Amino acid sequence: MDVDGLLPLILPVVMAGAARPLSGLLPPRTATWLLTATSVVLALASTATLAVLALGGALRLPPIARLGHLSEHVLRHTTGTSPAVAAVAGLALVASLFAAVHTVAAQARALLDGARIARGLPGQGVLAVVEDAAPDAFALPGRPGRIVVSTGMLAALDSAERAVLLAHEHAHLAGRHHLFRAAARTAAAVNPLLRPLRSAVTYTTERWADESAAAGAGRERAARAIGRAALARNRRPGPGHASALGIGSVLNRRGARPGPLPRRVAALLAPPPRRRGVLVAATVVLIVLSVLSANDGAIDLHQLIEHAQAG
Repeated sequence: MDVDGLLPLILPVVMAGAARPLSGLLPPRTATWLLTATSVVLALASTATLAVLALGGALRLPPIARLGHLSEHVLRHTTGTSPAVAAVAGLALVASLFAAVHTVAAQARALLDGARIARGLPGQGVLAVVEDAAPDAFALPGRPGRIVVSTGMLAALDSAERAVLLAHEHAHLAGRHHLFRAAARTAAAVNPLLRPLRSAVTYTTERWADESAAAGAGRERAARAIGRAALARNRRPGPGHASALGIGSVLNRRGARPGPLPRRVAALLAPPPRRRGVLVAATVVLIVLSVLSANDGAIDLHQLIEHAQAG
């Protein structure tokens, strides 16, 4: 397999470096759709390429060749995957598939647990207020979805900031943001090189909800509400679910760059992101190249098998 055939294994590295800039430059909704689709397609393409490499090398083993009625002479005189590369690809493929099944199962359990908890919450509407001094708020997807807010969080915010909080969490439910995150999380489990895209999708869904809240309350008021909620939560951190307004640490783990919260506040205090068709088009081109490359690899393997069976 030439370098072109390895594009599905190379492009995740490229997109891992581009994920953070894209998450800040593009409108949040566009970025969420684009990064989620990119992570899923690259995960599928890289998995398909691993399968082609593993199978292409396995076919050169005499027992496998005889089982498939393949000409060992043709296989020996055809350029292909070495057994060592095939073994590594096979191990990576098994690990990817195991991680995918485990992640999907874990997310399904979490979704079912969340729906069960949502049904048992007090109140009949979307909003459920729980008696808890720890400031917290989060959206529980389900049928129906619920917005859970602690009394501690309500006490920490004024009426305008509470409206921002509720609008933010409602946007998560209305936009079904948990599905985007689940898709990106599964893709990152399949291909760990895509983990930066998983983090970027988490950020862009929060920004999407921020922009939805700001549309009704104003950008400065939304930014202030996020800051106030962060201060309240940092004083009395609460356990468990995604925190109020998606607030996490102020700095990332390395401390070298601003974490999601300062970036979100800064984005709200700046004009809304402009549409950048060139960036979207360039990313789509990379996705298409990855799919075409994986498809070419599968076609080459199919032709090799046909040739070896005929020879």
